[in-house]
Amino acid sequence: MPPDPNDPAIATTVIVPAFNEAARLGRGFGRLEPALDDLDVEHTEFVIVDDGSTDDTAREALAVYGDLPHHLVVQQPSNRGKGAAVRLGVAVARGERVLAVDADMAIDPRHYPTMLNELERADLVAGSRAHDGHIRYESRTRTVAGRVFNRLVRHYTGVTLVDTQCGAKAFRRGPARLLGLLGVVDGYAYDAEFFLLARQLGLTVLAHPVTWEDVRGSTVHLRSAPLSMIADLRALPRTKHVNPVVVVAADVSLDALGHAARAARVQGLVLARGPEDALIVFARDGAIAATSIAATLGGVLRTTDVGGLVGRSIEAV
Repeated sequence: MPPDPNDPAIATTVIVPAFNEAARLGRGFGRLEPALDDLDVEHTEFVIVDDGSTDDTAREALAVYGDLPHHLVVQQPSNRGKGAAVRLGVAVARGERVLAVDADMAIDPRHYPTMLNELERADLVAGSRAHDGHIRYESRTRTVAGRVFNRLVRHYTGVTLVDTQCGAKAFRRGPARLLGLLGVVDGYAYDAEFFLLARQLGLTVLAHPVTWEDVRGSTVHLRSAPLSMIADLRALPRTKHVNPVVVVAADVSLDALGHAARAARVQGLVLARGPEDALIVFARDGAIAATSIAATLGGVLRTTDVGGLVGRSIEAV
């Protein structure tokens, strides 16, 4: 049975997606270590998602993060992509504040506590490497490619952020969980989809300036990754974000819902409350669990798109 996701000892969850990162996890942790005191590790869990690696990423993750008070290594059975890894991390996150960061910690981790504190006035805080409106990489080719990609993001999503691909993003857990349930992009363009969905849902997004180091050894394939990202971007305007939901009374208690979810052996749900009813939002393949929970709580199973979730308060279950 899944553990109770509302552990009061956990205030923050740091998600680290990792694919074939065995050689870089230790160096990344070295960059993170000076910021651990400010992150309050006694109340922070670190969730490392091994995205179907073919090296010793999972074993190295346990070796590197294993001495921290709260840590979890989750393995995908096969490589699905960064977006899928982040969504899995969000689904198991227990902290009300969620931070997704890259395994190499290229974004200076000293920014992380400030980004998390900004969640007091935003649903999503996006790290931004842009200065004077531009991101400058070590190579001119990569700098130009980044600008072109950002123009494509703006064109296909309407998102106006200069830096959607920064490797540090903070979320409140409820909105993060909802974005994860709605999202369909498994690859590197998941960030653009998250920002598109956030805009459609009316979530508050803040850009937070960060400093960074262009760390070598990335597992991103510089030839194939941009092509797949552009294909995902072009598909977004036609994507139908539709999920199964159970309609229940507006005043349903989280305790009752949590008990029903554990009995159905499902986790990672969202409760979207409105003035007249509440919607329990499931993953796209969650209809069987939804049927069980509907029977337990006397709810009605149906589906909803993003429009049916706008204006509702969002709570993680």
